[in-house]
Amino acid sequence: MISTNSAVDTLISSSNTLFILLGAIMVFAMHAGFAFLEVGTVRHKNQVNALVKIMTDFAISALVYFFVGYQIAYGINFFDSAAVLSQEHGYSLVKFFFLMTFAAAIPAIISGGVAERAKFYPMLISAAIIVGAAYPFFEGIVWNGNYGFQNWLEKQYGAPFHDFAGSVVVHAFGGWVALAAIILLGTRRGRFKHGKLVAFAPSNIPFLALGAWILCIGWFGFNVMSAQTLDGVSGLVAVNSLMAMVGGIIAAMLFGKNDPGFIHNGPLAGLVAICAGSDIMHPIGALATGAIAGAIFTTLFTIIQQKFKHTDDVLGVWPLHGVCGAWGGIAAGVFGSESLGGLGGVSFTSQLLGSLGGIMIATLSGFIVYGIAKAISGIRLSEEDEFNGADLSIHKIGSIGKE
Repeated sequence: MISTNSAVDTLISSSNTLFILLGAIMVFAMHAGFAFLEVGTVRHKNQVNALVKIMTDFAISALVYFFVGYQIAYGINFFDSAAVLSQEHGYSLVKFFFLMTFAAAIPAIISGGVAERAKFYPMLISAAIIVGAAYPFFEGIVWNGNYGFQNWLEKQYGAPFHDFAGSVVVHAFGGWVALAAIILLGTRRGRFKHGKLVAFAPSNIPFLALGAWILCIGWFGFNVMSAQTLDGVSGLVAVNSLMAMVGGIIAAMLFGKNDPGFIHNGPLAGLVAICAGSDIMHPIGALATGAIAGAIFTTLFTIIQQKFKHTDDVLGVWPLHGVCGAWGGIAAGVFGSESLGGLGGVSFTSQLLGSLGGIMIATLSGFIVYGIAKAISGIRLSEEDEFNGADLSIHKIGSIGKE
């Protein structure tokens, strides 16, 4: 009996390790989606820079999260935890890998907003500080119960802040940090013509579409595998992710007037919004959540492009991740309630306060970190370098090499 129990325990632990490893790999693959989405959106002279930023941001994020951020969020110091190396077939290590891919999404989100005019190393260092300190501070509050905020919400309003897969913890946080960086950077040169704002057309729709498809596929690892163990897997999360994605597409098609850029970002808006409540909503509620997110993104991004002179958000990461992410946190308190077909266990007030808390911490962190970087070294390319493009100015090569 003892040997049988041991074999079962071994099978469970090894299966959980494989499960979360597959999730980590799927979310890791999403970074290719971030890269191609940006490559397809920016002008040709900035495509190499888009690719390089996503790759280097990921590497630096892995380092700072391993040595600093993971300890801030979860209190685990790999120097003092030798047992972590072998216990449960390395489950704890793979869990770190999984959560690190979430953390690395923060600079990937920021990258799309600050594209085409940002310096390389000052932005890389700033992103490292965000991933190593600011993000895990908020992550630990929500997902590890640090500092008693979740306990306080539960005592006051009957439930803690619920964010199953990171609508607010990851997406809204990255989007609002990006907004601060975008404002501090200023508008790209050439955006004003005859006193009016003009939009730069995407450089490559097929690459943009490829990025969106990669992200959509990887997102099922992002959401479903946030359960982190096999016994916690829920088909509800998968179907809700699907329905929110569909809702985002339909809304973007209608509100975006068949624009391919909107149609390929619409599913991402829906998926951002469903992360928080994907485990507790009814699929019809998920469809509504995604549709509202798609409408929010297309409407707000259009307004930004036409009216916001000092908010030059190249990929629309603030409306897509920042605003739709915050909506997702609030939506979990609406469509997750039993009265609207959800499983319950959530409080609208807790969802509102948690979302607002994430916005506040992210925005403040963004202005502090990027503001200091701007004061010390500057964060924007010179006028000549911006005109020539980040590819030649920073990397000394264009996306199409000369023979």
